[in-house]
Amino acid sequence: MSRTALRICPLCEATCGLTLTVEGGRVTGARGDREDVFSKGFLCPKGAAFPAVDGDPDRLRGPLVRRDGELREATWQEAFDAVAAGIRPVVERHGPHAVGVVLGNPNVHTVAGALYPPVLLAGLGTRSLFTASTLDQMPKHVSSGLLFGDANAIPVPDLDRTDHLLLIGANPLESNGSLCTAPDFPGRLKALRARGGTLTVIDPRRTRTARLADRHVTVRPGADALLLAAMAHVLFEEDLVRLGELTPHVQGLEELRTALEDFTPESVAAACDVDADTIRTLARELAAAPTAAVYGRIGSCTVPHGTLASWLVDVLNILTGNLDRPGGALFPQAATDRTPRPAGPGRGFALGRWHSRVSRHPEAKGELPLSALAEEIDTATEEGEPIRALIAVAANPVLSAPDGDRLDKALDSLEFMVSVDPYLNETSRHAHVVLPPPPPSQAPHHDFAFNTLAVRHQVRYNRPAVPLAPGRMAETEIMARLVLAVTGLHGADPSAVDETVVAQTLGRAVEDPHSPVHGRDPKELAAALTGEDGPERRLDLMLRLGPYGDGFGARPDGLTLARLLEHPHGIDLGPLRPRLPQPLRTASGEVELLPEPIAADLPRLRQALTVSPAALVLVGRRHLRSNNSWLHNVPSLTGGSNRCTLHVHPEDAARLGVRDGQPVRVRGAGGEVTAPAEVTEDVRPGVVSLPHGWGHDRPGTRLGHASTDPGVNVNQLLDGSLLDPLSGNAVLNGFPVELVPVAEKIEALSSVKP
Repeated sequence: MSRTALRICPLCEATCGLTLTVEGGRVTGARGDREDVFSKGFLCPKGAAFPAVDGDPDRLRGPLVRRDGELREATWQEAFDAVAAGIRPVVERHGPHAVGVVLGNPNVHTVAGALYPPVLLAGLGTRSLFTASTLDQMPKHVSSGLLFGDANAIPVPDLDRTDHLLLIGANPLESNGSLCTAPDFPGRLKALRARGGTLTVIDPRRTRTARLADRHVTVRPGADALLLAAMAHVLFEEDLVRLGELTPHVQGLEELRTALEDFTPESVAAACDVDADTIRTLARELAAAPTAAVYGRIGSCTVPHGTLASWLVDVLNILTGNLDRPGGALFPQAATDRTPRPAGPGRGFALGRWHSRVSRHPEAKGELPLSALAEEIDTATEEGEPIRALIAVAANPVLSAPDGDRLDKALDSLEFMVSVDPYLNETSRHAHVVLPPPPPSQAPHHDFAFNTLAVRHQVRYNRPAVPLAPGRMAETEIMARLVLAVTGLHGADPSAVDETVVAQTLGRAVEDPHSPVHGRDPKELAAALTGEDGPERRLDLMLRLGPYGDGFGARPDGLTLARLLEHPHGIDLGPLRPRLPQPLRTASGEVELLPEPIAADLPRLRQALTVSPAALVLVGRRHLRSNNSWLHNVPSLTGGSNRCTLHVHPEDAARLGVRDGQPVRVRGAGGEVTAPAEVTEDVRPGVVSLPHGWGHDRPGTRLGHASTDPGVNVNQLLDGSLLDPLSGNAVLNGFPVELVPVAEKIEALSSVKP
């Protein structure tokens, strides 16, 4: 007998509501939830494939422990015994920094991934933290930290009310959006145009999003910051700067004007390969629009000047008066955010509080560049201990980080490694212990991270759609037990982790004069929390203390877990609202337009004006049916147009003698790969494109479908040395490559006479 259950989709950042069909404890169907307050029934191919993802036969059913060199099935007790025995001696002999922690992208899609890694890191005390953020979005965190004093204060475009949207390096029709949580992003863009608005896309590829645009500008890859700087220059030069209501909240305007004097449209045109008139038109249209928003994403982040480009996105929003206004770019406020504080100066944002051991990369937001992980393991120096043990949670850096071959070897040299992962993939195959979480249908869901980036205020929560299967362990319990095992408390009740967090949070709250529970008894408050387990009690706590919460009775109509459970399709909390100056945490209490680290990096951007561009550069690409390396083991999400091919413009193909479908060897600083050519005008001349997340051909994995059509790992073309220096973000786009048609080389060799 079948039944239905609700579930927020965890497969991308859009967080669409699903209605699942469940038969006999198995999910057999998925459709969009038309009553969902946020997604209103929208469904993409990933969401439709939820049953196949959830029921993938290659998902691990129980833990694996390495014995005699082989990973073998084990009990949960044996697995956590092995974790404690493997990690604690490393900490005791070499200190906590000798234990590295790698957090992958899927962490932000789960309740466990949001609640437990901070506790793990605090308990372990390691500074050796690496996450997917330095492959993707760290430039935006750094620029936001420098501008606003808070690395998580990221403005998002008000998609539903803007009159003019400028996208740079973003392809939301394929990605569904990133650092901008918006179900049915395509529908929202079409609605923008239907109401008479303008969509401008700046991208070296003719993406699906670019095809929808009123104007598509094919900038040279990596020149994003130059183009944006020239647009800002035009605003100053032509007296188009209009701060409006932002005026009392902004400092450094004249200093910024001076800093951008050299970046005229004429001076950047050759480097951008965009003519000066077009650049001036872009700036004038932005300034003339009744409301406007500039939004940049991965294409403008994963380049040599990613932080400067991210900074300039917000500079343009500020100079046109569109920051913190309806129809512009606003700061979301999630239901689980901390209790709002009064406006005023904060501690600001600091970079480089410590450095990586080998290449001396500065930390950013408490993280070191993931590109540096291999050298931090395999290179001895006089300063500090190398990483000798690794905890990888939902991470596959062998495919996602530069030079996977080197990292592959480095992982093999570790004294101990534990992976929390549902698959035996290219990274987890090196682990001494693998702890597999259950399928998503057997887990609760609340979007702690993505609601802080949502284009509309709302709150939703799902309990598990399917009961936990026999032999499975909840991901929240796995993470709680992992915290205990690596911090010397192995064997304690895992509920102690949640109880400790609740006690500490309430202890701080009752002492905070701005908290709704100031002066109250923390034990009494803890006793009032509801929920079936520790994670639900923590969610209840965060909701009650949050900006919409009941404050433990102080606001009777406010949010609680109990109230949220009464609304299975979610609670709409209204459109985004202006919030300045409250979100600002700079030392001045104002938006600091020209922070010192930014000013110090501008000479490097000026140097880019005189550098001759490479003849051929490579950019990545996304596909609607993919999410990094996650989903290639699902047959319904691969094949068709979702293939690992090398896009080559016809002009370049003719020049290099490349035929459509011909194998082509692509060479970069980190190595070479061979992929079939796909000759297409969807890339501009001088640019080739390979998708990210492929390369499922390493032995020892259990990815049955992915291995039948493995593709190639584009990141193997990089040696890890190319980074944005401010953020440590890997340069994954716009790097030089060479092409060698494989057939031509074979023919040439065969023509040589002995």
